[in-house]
Amino acid sequence: MAGCCCGGDEKVTLLYACSGAANTGLLADQVMRTLNRDKVGASTCLAAMGADLSGFIQSARSATNNIVLDGCKVACGAKIFEKNGIPYDHYVMTDFGVEKGKTPITGDLIEDISTRIAEKVNADSVKILQN
Repeated sequence: MAGCCCGGDEKVTLLYACSGAANTGLLADQVMRTLNRDKVGASTCLAAMGADLSGFIQSARSATNNIVLDGCKVACGAKIFEKNGIPYDHYVMTDFGVEKGKTPITGDLIEDISTRIAEKVNADSVKILQN
């Protein structure tokens, strides 16, 4: 399983994305893949979390940081983490000016939002390490 964080003192950031039917779900998924490519974190499966698969739940509980990327304010991903009582950082694609059902999802948009999230995640990681 990608992102398994079993054993060791390794700092692990896991990435979860909505992959809903709307353009915003597509964007969240593509941003997660870009953040994975750029080694901001390791992609893993939000659907498995929603299905309460124990290995995925345990990995999320063991992670240093869980990043949930939701497409819209319905926030399905965040609700999965709240239901399980697992801490997470939350980013919603519509908070970046993307309109559900309207904004075309382009490579430039994916890269822009990925960069903005990566900067925030990296800044938060520095704060965690300093404490």
